[in-house]
Amino acid sequence: MNPYREWIGAQIRADMWGYVTPGRPELGAELAYRDASLSHTKNGAYGEMFVSAMLSAAFATGDIEEILRIGLSEIPRQSRLAEAVRDTVGWSKKHGDWRSTWERIMEKYGHYSPVHTIDNAALVLMGLFYGEGDYEKSVTISVMGGLDTDCNGATTGSILGVILGAENLPKKWVEPLNDRVESFVTGFNNSRISHLAERTLRLAKTTLSNAK
Repeated sequence: MNPYREWIGAQIRADMWGYVTPGRPELGAELAYRDASLSHTKNGAYGEMFVSAMLSAAFATGDIEEILRIGLSEIPRQSRLAEAVRDTVGWSKKHGDWRSTWERIMEKYGHYSPVHTIDNAALVLMGLFYGEGDYEKSVTISVMGGLDTDCNGATTGSILGVILGAENLPKKWVEPLNDRVESFVTGFNNSRISHLAERTLRLAKTTLSNAK
């Protein structure tokens, strides 16, 4: 009866599982579920599975709708998260302005906590749809939606980053970081982003090799 069991805490841990299972969304969702089950249930776990599968799929296709369909295929069809995904996709296709879709999201899902999985996942999808493949536009729309802004911007940027590749990321977003990351993880503060990427690549090769 953990009151935080469906909050966004698991969903924001999804990135690594998608990164180490490129092109293998089912495997990414499986690893995400194992991780999520330590702290979350139901839609809290589905959120991590959904995002992980989308990230894994983004290595194989840049089509946002296809990426969303693949992510959706990895969670229960009758779940509340799946319903919110379908709703958001439908509203995004219907309305030309993201603000109209935001209003619909808030009308139907705004009763959830500002850090719940469902409403925040909807804002990530909104950013991906209306951003139309533009990194900055996608991230800023997700952030302007409110709620858990840093997590939503990070998830949206993560998916677009995979699609675009590091070499195509806007310099104004990359250069100020000076290839460094601040971290509270013991032993990893001030790590080089490039070194972490190389380590992740090695883990991806190992994961895929072991999964054969």
